[in-house]
Amino acid sequence: MSESEKQQSVPSANIDVLEEQITHQAKMIDELSEQLAAQWKTIDALQNKLDRLSERFGSLEDMAMPEAENQRPPHW
Repeated sequence: MSESEKQQSVPSANIDVLEEQITHQAKMIDELSEQLAAQWKTIDALQNKLDRLSERFGSLEDMAMPEAENQRPPHW
């Protein structure tokens, strides 16, 4: 192999390595994006559940605690 052929094969090998890395990184970005979307779905579902439970707890709390009437204290 002549010197010029060696010089041409080195950049070609470097390009192949870079292309391989880019392909790997693109795949990784896609996987991370899918995981992030799934996590947001979970977060939204949990937030909705928390909101419903908070409302339910508030209504149960209101039912358990009778409203204070305007009554005179016993010493009057």
